[in-house]
Amino acid sequence: MNTYAATLDDIRAAAARIKPYAHRTPIMSCATISEMAGRDLLFKCEQFQRIGAFKFRGACNAVMKLSDTDAKRGVVTHSSGNHAQALALAAKLRGIEAHIVMPHTASPIKREAVRGYGGIIYDCEPNTEARETTAAQVQQRTGAALIHPYDNADIIAGQGTAALELLEDRPDLDAIIAPIGGGGLISGTAIAASSLHPGIHIYGAEPLSADDAARSKAAGQCLPQLAPKTMADGLLTSLGERTWPVVRDLVEQIFTVTEEQIVQAMRLVWERAKLIIEPSSAVAVAAILNEPFRSTSKAQRIGVILSGGNVNLDALPWLGRK
Repeated sequence: MNTYAATLDDIRAAAARIKPYAHRTPIMSCATISEMAGRDLLFKCEQFQRIGAFKFRGACNAVMKLSDTDAKRGVVTHSSGNHAQALALAAKLRGIEAHIVMPHTASPIKREAVRGYGGIIYDCEPNTEARETTAAQVQQRTGAALIHPYDNADIIAGQGTAALELLEDRPDLDAIIAPIGGGGLISGTAIAASSLHPGIHIYGAEPLSADDAARSKAAGQCLPQLAPKTMADGLLTSLGERTWPVVRDLVEQIFTVTEEQIVQAMRLVWERAKLIIEPSSAVAVAAILNEPFRSTSKAQRIGVILSGGNVNLDALPWLGRK
């Protein structure tokens, strides 16, 4: 049996650890979107989580699990936005410093939120090497504990609590789909779901222009992200050494979608379900609504993890379109 970075017991322990701080997010549905998909879709609404995204689950678990000695030195991470906000808030709740390395191109709304939670921001170039190098420099100078945004066992366990809740509320699901960036969410989801319901279908979704997970799955080896360019800014990172094995073994298939399909799905959810989601969330919805999924999956009751709702309202993707 393969050993992964987290287990179902770890995920259950994380759920207990974050319970005083995290929201138990609702499950919602939309008859119109389900009809369009030809399936019963149940949306796990992580846009209603603290900081507006599932990322708070993992960050809170990691921060609250630190020993008092380690916590006193603070925490450091690199993130384009949602993990940055999540770690800043979790650190604030514990009364410690959060050092956040962010690419200078990060969403203004997410940068403002990090500052609002008391995070100390360090700018870097928008690439993985710059993020990791800057974070290492900050860690060396401060002694802070590095909390990787996804390639971290405690992060994976925390993110898995969303699927744990989803299956507690809807044990009749025969599939779950979630967006894939670095793989923390899909890894936690896959571990929780496959442990609780062996045989459940686990699907991933990612932008065609940031498709390292789909390429890795097809090749049978972890391949790096190649110059990703997508409006789904939460999905720009490559899989990590802890998340790739889970994706390789437990995620049945990864579906890719175009930028236009992301826009269409995002707008559809806003208009018909009345749910504000960000592009990264819309990727999973777009996948279900398009032909590759229709012709491949026979699942009829699908849990869709809507990963977040932090949107720059001054730069909506459909503005200026005819």
